[in-house]
Amino acid sequence: MSTSKGKTFGLKSLEKRLGKVTVGELLHTWRVSEEMSLKDFGKLIGMSVANLCDIEKGRKGVSPEKAQHIAKTMGVPPALLIRLSIQESLQAAGLKYTIEVKPAA
Repeated sequence: MSTSKGKTFGLKSLEKRLGKVTVGELLHTWRVSEEMSLKDFGKLIGMSVANLCDIEKGRKGVSPEKAQHIAKTMGVPPALLIRLSIQESLQAAGLKYTIEVKPAA
């Protein structure tokens, strides 16, 4: 994942530093680092403030399709958010699997 401030982080390096990362935590961290309000970030990704807040707080999940859209808008690899989205769905269902997501060839 890279930010407009020139720093580049992959999921593994983030998880090494922070532990397991959720979609909501990633969105919150990115939004705050970009100094964006919930309202402005919600507009950017096409989501209401209430939904975005629920996702950031872990009360709602994100579909893989929405994860892809958000990632493209943020300028991060879609596979990153898609993987987190699917992983969270599996964990919520009590299924202990690890997901690897790669673009189709």
